[in-house]
Amino acid sequence: MEKLSISAIIDKIEAEETFHSVSDDYSFTLKIDKYVPYVCGAVHDGHQFRKDLWDNCLHTAYERWYEEDPETKNMVISHPILISGRDSRFEYDLNRDPENAVFDTAWGKQLWKIPLPEAEKAKSLHKHANFYKVVKALISKIEEKFGICVVYDIHSYNWQRWDREVPTWNLGTSNIDNNRFGEQVESWRQMLASIELPNNIKQTAKVNDTFQGNGYFLKFITNTFENTLVLATEIAKVYCDEYKQVIYPEVVAAVEQQLKTLIPKHAEEFYRSLKPNVPN
Repeated sequence: MEKLSISAIIDKIEAEETFHSVSDDYSFTLKIDKYVPYVCGAVHDGHQFRKDLWDNCLHTAYERWYEEDPETKNMVISHPILISGRDSRFEYDLNRDPENAVFDTAWGKQLWKIPLPEAEKAKSLHKHANFYKVVKALISKIEEKFGICVVYDIHSYNWQRWDREVPTWNLGTSNIDNNRFGEQVESWRQMLASIELPNNIKQTAKVNDTFQGNGYFLKFITNTFENTLVLATEIAKVYCDEYKQVIYPEVVAAVEQQLKTLIPKHAEEFYRSLKPNVPN
């Protein structure tokens, strides 16, 4: 892995180089082992929280972890193109637009002891902007090379806070073209429902049951690119104890092993079914 500037990362993408990188401010990683018509993303995987903010933050490290998506990067670690956030969403949220990416309150609780200075907000928003410069360059290259792209936008959610039965997997589709991509969405839902997990975890996958796919990562790509489908894919946090902060590595490994097969299978189906309909 190399530490690279944003411009160096973009240059490598434009030259179609393969590489593993971390941004020079350590805010995100990108690996490209091979150029393929699909991308995996784990924008909320990060827990990093810069020291400048520690004394001013009212949320504990556990409270931050609880709202982050730990292990989502590891669930898709084997795939050839993977972009992943390293910073906590409590510093800035990559899945929210720039105007709302730096929180004043978070999940009903004031975040800062004193309001965050504008200079601190600017540091965080600079990292947010750099991430999206790279996303734009990456998807541009994939569409240029293959005509179409599918992005597996991997998240997790706290299922135990719901007062009803919720699915192991949820797909959020309210901001994609369902008339065009409906068959691919249903195919992906069925594949997710086929995933077998240990500890008697139920095999359920639904669409827009808990979340509707309103994240900025999805909206940015969907609004910027004509031929890219983003599948906002949420796994319930059945792979950990939400309240004791214990990860279940056997569950994470089971997810990773099955997605290793299912994601390329779905991406190939997507490419074969839609590529003929994309203008050259």
